[in-house]
Amino acid sequence: MPRCRANGIELYYEIHGSGEPALLIEGLGYASWQWFRQVDALARSHRTIIFDNRGVGESDKPDEPYSIDLMADDAAALLSRLGFAKAHILGTSMGGFIAQKLALRHPERVCSLVLACTSFGGPHSLPITPAALESMQKIAALTPAQVIRQGFRAAFSPGFMAREPSLVEQLVDRRLNKPTPRFAWERQFAAGAVFDVEKDLGQIRVPTLVLTGSEDIVIPPQNSVLLAERISGARLFTFPGAGHLFFIEQAEEFNRQVLSFWRESGCGSELVRRTPDAESCD
Repeated sequence: MPRCRANGIELYYEIHGSGEPALLIEGLGYASWQWFRQVDALARSHRTIIFDNRGVGESDKPDEPYSIDLMADDAAALLSRLGFAKAHILGTSMGGFIAQKLALRHPERVCSLVLACTSFGGPHSLPITPAALESMQKIAALTPAQVIRQGFRAAFSPGFMAREPSLVEQLVDRRLNKPTPRFAWERQFAAGAVFDVEKDLGQIRVPTLVLTGSEDIVIPPQNSVLLAERISGARLFTFPGAGHLFFIEQAEEFNRQVLSFWRESGCGSELVRRTPDAESCD
């Protein structure tokens, strides 16, 4: 099990493929298994790095306050320890918060940004819809599997669970097999709740692709419109008919959009090489 000491904790990671490095950052309570519909496709042309944020999966889960700044520093430290000077950064939901902070706190590490189903936080972002909140709160007397399915009803577009029952059960099994401790979920949630970088977005100077699903009720798509407007040169793409987890619902198109953007982002071939003086973890 590959783990790397970065920013004072042990982080689980995997590296797939070869080419320019790309670091993928998952959302609240999810571990690196989230990328099961991305890794094979992205790794055909890019060295794809997935890892578990602090608090989830096989990474350390300290019971102490977390912040988005801290988790961005974790990601930057992991890249450094693995010997990558910079990388393409892809973040979904809370992972998009981390990606934005990574670009602001460690701009030298970021070649390009993909910000999916996310927002800039703060009072001017659009909150979770009442329908999604109601769905997530209906968990009294439910089994763990039922709680997960209830959350998916908010995260997927209407009808997706009925169309893809076997995939949904696969996702339920993944979450049951690698449960996130309640205290760690709450630490991550508290970090995301105070995230706000609206006033700082003008400092992001790397090529940026903002992605959203038209039926996202967890982070409504208008958040992505506002985000793209505030980052210079950012491109916006909407997945029609898709919910919050559009990278699962419409994985093939998601992968195509990401790979096309990476090819056009202007990152140099020097990204393929690792820095010779780095303390490699693998």
